[in-house]
Amino acid sequence: MMTGIQEAPVHALLADGTTVRIRQAGPADHAQVQQLYEAMSPQNLRLRFFSVSPSSARQAAERVAKGGRPGYRALAAEYDGRLVGLAEYEVLPGDSTAEISVAVADGWHHRGVATLLLEHLADAARTAGITAFSADALAENHDVLKVFHDLGLRVTRHFDGPEVHCSVELTEDETYLSAVEARGRLADVISLQPLLRPRTVAVIGAGRRPGSVGRAILRNIQNGSYTRRLFAVHPEAAAIAGVHACRSVADLPQVPELAVIALPAASVSQVAEECGRIGVRALLVVSAGLDTHESSALMDACRRHGMRLVGPNCLGLANTEDDVHLDATFAARHPGPGTAGVAVQSGGVGIALLDGLARLGIGVSTFVSLGDKYDVSGNDMLQWWESDGHTDLALLHLESFGNPRAFSRTARRVARTMPVLTVDAGRSEAGRRAAASHTAAAATPTMTRQALFTQAGITATRTIGALLDTAALLHAQPLPHGTKVAVVSNAGGAGVLAADACVDAGLVIPPLAAGLVDELLALLPDGATATNPVDVTAAVGEEQLQACISLLARHRTVDSVLVSLVPTAVATATGEDLVRALTSAPGPLARPVVAVLPAQAARVELLPTVGGGTLPAYSDAEDAAHALAHAATRADWLARQPGAVPQLPDVETVRAKDLATAYLEAHPEGGWLDPQTTAVLLGCYGIRQIPWVWARDEDEAVAAAERLAGPDGRVVMKAYWPGLVHKSEQHALHLDLQNASQVRAAHRDLVTRFGDRMTGVVVQPLAERGTELFAGVVQDEVFGPLVVFGLGGTATELLADHAARLAPLTDLDVHDLLTSPRCSPLLFGYAGSPAVDLGALEQLLHRLSRMAEDLPQLAEADLNPVLAGPHGVTTLDARVRLVPRRPHDPYLRRLR
Repeated sequence: MMTGIQEAPVHALLADGTTVRIRQAGPADHAQVQQLYEAMSPQNLRLRFFSVSPSSARQAAERVAKGGRPGYRALAAEYDGRLVGLAEYEVLPGDSTAEISVAVADGWHHRGVATLLLEHLADAARTAGITAFSADALAENHDVLKVFHDLGLRVTRHFDGPEVHCSVELTEDETYLSAVEARGRLADVISLQPLLRPRTVAVIGAGRRPGSVGRAILRNIQNGSYTRRLFAVHPEAAAIAGVHACRSVADLPQVPELAVIALPAASVSQVAEECGRIGVRALLVVSAGLDTHESSALMDACRRHGMRLVGPNCLGLANTEDDVHLDATFAARHPGPGTAGVAVQSGGVGIALLDGLARLGIGVSTFVSLGDKYDVSGNDMLQWWESDGHTDLALLHLESFGNPRAFSRTARRVARTMPVLTVDAGRSEAGRRAAASHTAAAATPTMTRQALFTQAGITATRTIGALLDTAALLHAQPLPHGTKVAVVSNAGGAGVLAADACVDAGLVIPPLAAGLVDELLALLPDGATATNPVDVTAAVGEEQLQACISLLARHRTVDSVLVSLVPTAVATATGEDLVRALTSAPGPLARPVVAVLPAQAARVELLPTVGGGTLPAYSDAEDAAHALAHAATRADWLARQPGAVPQLPDVETVRAKDLATAYLEAHPEGGWLDPQTTAVLLGCYGIRQIPWVWARDEDEAVAAAERLAGPDGRVVMKAYWPGLVHKSEQHALHLDLQNASQVRAAHRDLVTRFGDRMTGVVVQPLAERGTELFAGVVQDEVFGPLVVFGLGGTATELLADHAARLAPLTDLDVHDLLTSPRCSPLLFGYAGSPAVDLGALEQLLHRLSRMAEDLPQLAEADLNPVLAGPHGVTTLDARVRLVPRRPHDPYLRRLR
């Protein structure tokens, strides 16, 4: 049995936001373990050992000191070098259930120490092949029984007199993940309170002369109406810009909850250590240029002393809540108060968003410039906005993802309650990696990020301008029910351009129903047309235009209304009156209305309406159309029920894991599996391949052909050697071999051209006709496993008709994979051809997803072509590559 050795200690948050260190316990901990138990009250000792004995502490310490034996594992939780909790399991050889115990130091109860330890112990146990925990407790020990119950795992109890026996199944299902997520969210938000709602702030590095970053931040805090206590730290000055200054951190009259560090890089870690010693709870480091040693020292100080960190190399942070008013940035203007939460990695992007949101009147609730993102991340900020009671719009600019799968899970939850928007940065082909297989070639960074955004319900735009365009619409208007847009214009040409922009953005401009057309024409001036676009003519008046828009915005066949107005010299109303027709409608409309005003100077503005709301106005129809398209996509995502990952009862997970382990023991560097091993692995997941035979020489190839030849007697021969991936490109296969002489000639040709490199050939029957598809998995080092699907065959990379989703795939993810590629009509029956077996295709994708989830060692799986027809799906060629990689639970609670 594997021991599930933990690679390195990690830090994690307790329920009260305290940071503790989780590490493996061993012989060096003998004294600390004994001290842990000796310091316990008699009552707690009795609950732990069922009796009070002077030898209990010594025996417990000796058990941990003998750690390292097979089947035993001990994890310690420590704070500031002191042991505050211990969890152990021990399993007998050949068993899959481990007995566990957990102990928490007096004074540390009810803070989540035991729960956190058990989460990490369960993760180690799963890696070691353990399927369940068992534990005995006194029935009166309500605290430990509650810990087991609240884990989120399935627990069964058996009472036997004063004792109770608990069995805990370690299956990591949705219930467990939700419980872990809820605990992590609570702890995370509490830990961010000193950072984002600090009661005391100290600025370290504010110079006496204007011009320094530190002084700019101090001035912004002071002038921004910060409602709480503010200090400065300066080695010489008694005051800076009217703020009381102390010579050092240790001299501060009150321990600040937040310390802002704006010092040269070489001084940052030392000052961070000083802050930690006096009890500072959070750091904002705007300094840039830290080297590796300085960065490591900074993080070490933060983790040892339990300080949350924003930065380094950042613009700062701000909170506009009425009882905070903290502007700890060096931006030129104070952030306007509002309801948008903003987190960025780029300071320049942050300033652009702050200015844009202020100009639109949306403002911000909380702004955080993440900088180099050593600690606090976009995931943290999403959880803060979800619970802060002030945010209804989340804007992100992330250049990297520390834990994309945890981020995706958080974003998916948050996006159900508020729009989450981001800029899809880094889309260029310059970021594309070299790949060894079709799967890896298809899985570009752009495709991977887009899969993350799509599955999580994140609205991803291509530019900062488009982000603000969409934010304005989502802030001001209801979501559309679909993609059908009615275009209204007082100039025919402008209406046509607006309609074209909508179609280009993926929206629909449907012909209006005859009855609706008649109603519109009855409202509008002579010469108007109402087919869609609706040309109201240059003679339209304010009341006529308002009635037209109101009618369209309430009609069941219209999902949104785009109104394009240009100034003319013949209108019965002025340009201002026409705009007023948009903003003076009595009461809110059920569908979104947007304006396009080419004469408008700003790219987008929010026009105040009579009812107290706002209406977005764009200077360009393309901007308005793309904003509407993003709103329609969000509405569609919200309308869909969350998908489910189906159960696959016939999967042989243990056998697959054993195969991967055995292969990597024989090939420590990893590599491509041979055809036989590939077939066994795919067979563990019920992935069907066309019949084939392995042949080592010419005679075996002829015998194989005789066995496999179908009714027409034709076969295919493929060369094989380790590392061969693209057989077609290297002309390493022969098709349509019809008799023994052709088989012999083909084999001799392959031997002549490839010589000793070739270790054998694969002989298959010639497949029947069908739709050639491509399916595969690539294990992204950052994002985890990605399932890729699309058009297959030799031109798969040339045509690049692929879609991708991150595993694990839900039923909705699989549906999206099947319908997203341009080739999807071929699957559903195109031009009278029969539809393929969609159920079998869905199963193939689910099984690939499960294989990727089970095997972190799976670097690539490349199934191409996959032949799909009305009667099933068959893999004609498959390649699988394994690499050494430890299992990594992305949902396990730990800090970066």
